[in-house]
Amino acid sequence: KASAGFWPINESAAQKPVGWPGWPDDKKFALVITHDVEGPKGLDRCQPLAELERAHVVRSSFNLIPEGTYQVPPALRAWLREHGFEVGVHDLDHDGKQSQSQRSFERKAARINAYLRDWDAVGFRSGFMLRNLDWLHALNARYDSSTFDTDPFEPQSDGAGTIFPYWIPSPIAREQADTETGKTCQRHEGYIELPYTLPQDSTLFLVLRETSPEIWMRKLEWIARHGGMALINVHPDYIDFSDRGTNRESPASLY
Repeated sequence: KASAGFWPINESAAQKPVGWPGWPDDKKFALVITHDVEGPKGLDRCQPLAELERAHVVRSSFNLIPEGTYQVPPALRAWLREHGFEVGVHDLDHDGKQSQSQRSFERKAARINAYLRDWDAVGFRSGFMLRNLDWLHALNARYDSSTFDTDPFEPQSDGAGTIFPYWIPSPIAREQADTETGKTCQRHEGYIELPYTLPQDSTLFLVLRETSPEIWMRKLEWIARHGGMALINVHPDYIDFSDRGTNRESPASLY
């Protein structure tokens, strides 16, 4: 009740960014599905979940923890890519300590960058959505997805306040040769931030004990109406793939 004025919908988040060009090919809105794989149980469910999505002509991104409680099989990463899915890096060890100090994060960043390179990954998401967006410039990632438009139930609850992707420019300019003129100029690099805009499954079904996807559907309709990005994070760890779970109609019955 205390959050009803800005959760699950914060009306001000529908304001389009300055210079927003719209979605490619005149699409009306965007839908992005991501999966944070928290533990061994979730790892075992990655392929069955991907198969379920393939049956519905859906492709998603699986964010895997490089040094967590499970070993990431190269064969799984290869299978996901072969079938059109994305593999991203989810923190380093998911210990919730990466934002304690910039120095400790920079030490982790070197190892995270090694996994980004080895996995040929371009996306990153921090553990528990704990983040310092300025520090993330140390990563060689094209995008981050550690924020949200509005979510008072997160430990770091300050939201991005938008349902659109946005650019995080680097404060440090780098010299770069202009391919047309051949002259050296100063360019600011950066990365794209993709905030999740639909409540996490864990928030709805484990914390708030919702019994239906009504909140998801209501906000999805609102995002589509405003031409935004509906980005959701569903954890394979919490999905019930038993016959009883998968044969019932409501998505909430999977949890």
